[in-house]
Amino acid sequence: MPRYTARQGFRHDDTPRLGILLANLGTPEAPTAPALRRYLGEFLADPRVVELPRILWRLILHGIILRVRPARSARAYARVWTAAGSPLLTIGQAQADGIRRRLEDRLRGPAVVELGMRYGRPSIPESLNRLRDHGAERLLVLPLYPQYSGATTASTFDALAGELGRWRWIPELRFVAQYHDDPAYIACLAASIREHWETRGRGDRLLFSFHGTPLRYLLEGDPYHCQCRKTARLVAEELGLDKDNWQFTFQSRFGKAEWLQPYTDKTVEALGKAGVKSLDVICPGFSADCLETLEEIQMENADIFRQAGGGELRYIPALNDRDDHLDMLTDLILEHAGGWPETGSGPRGMRDPAGTREHALAQGARQ
Repeated sequence: MPRYTARQGFRHDDTPRLGILLANLGTPEAPTAPALRRYLGEFLADPRVVELPRILWRLILHGIILRVRPARSARAYARVWTAAGSPLLTIGQAQADGIRRRLEDRLRGPAVVELGMRYGRPSIPESLNRLRDHGAERLLVLPLYPQYSGATTASTFDALAGELGRWRWIPELRFVAQYHDDPAYIACLAASIREHWETRGRGDRLLFSFHGTPLRYLLEGDPYHCQCRKTARLVAEELGLDKDNWQFTFQSRFGKAEWLQPYTDKTVEALGKAGVKSLDVICPGFSADCLETLEEIQMENADIFRQAGGGELRYIPALNDRDDHLDMLTDLILEHAGGWPETGSGPRGMRDPAGTREHALAQGARQ
């Protein structure tokens, strides 16, 4: 028979808490080939990420990719690694800390916030267990992907369900699937672009670059492409841009299959050849800066642009732990947690002492 897990030292008269899980993609533990081999092995084994027959894909993954890609990826990570470690992890921790402070000021009842990574550490199961150990019986999960994709948001849900399926007591659960057109999110992006223009001047063109996915996913019903397009359009409208002043593209393609187009690197190269002197690039699909923004856009694509005859590519940082971004995410959490006791819209949620384990034992229940 399966053995389901429970919180150690559980008491029925404990005060229940609201648990917030912030989820992001993940990062290797170090910019080294062995660390990248472990990380990529977990990431690329996810059937949500690569939808190929498992036996065939395992042969390709372990026979070819994990033999050659880790060393190359480690060199790329080394270019963006900081003294504090992985940018995605350090920024994610700052985001969690900032949201925790804001919730302390605005919630009526107790809450706990944890950061969990889909791949690598801190893992989603580890973070969920920390939330349970703190007494979280209501759980709100916020994947930090503004646009829904099966390869990211749904994969987060898979990890969530896989861990909760082992628990004896399943918490009340709410899951934020996307916020691609949230007015506050759009306003944050527009504000970050305006601030960039105020300090560095306005480029000849604004490029919105989103992480790519295989075209087949769109054709089979994934809404990601449409949500990316809407995000870019809403930000352009907020900035009052003419259609000739901005474009949107997709980066980070992998393998030989056709991915969402237009491709970022090909577009950047074409703009360079066309004589564009300054190009501003923002990546609205990334809530925190990471390899794909800092190395691929700020470094690699800047080189492509320059070598093609263009001038300067200026990367506009992700929203990261900006105050307005953390305010927006906190508001989003409170909106989705509405009606739960900790938000002040219901009873505080203290337990009836008559339901304690001690009372049950006193009434004859077996230990």
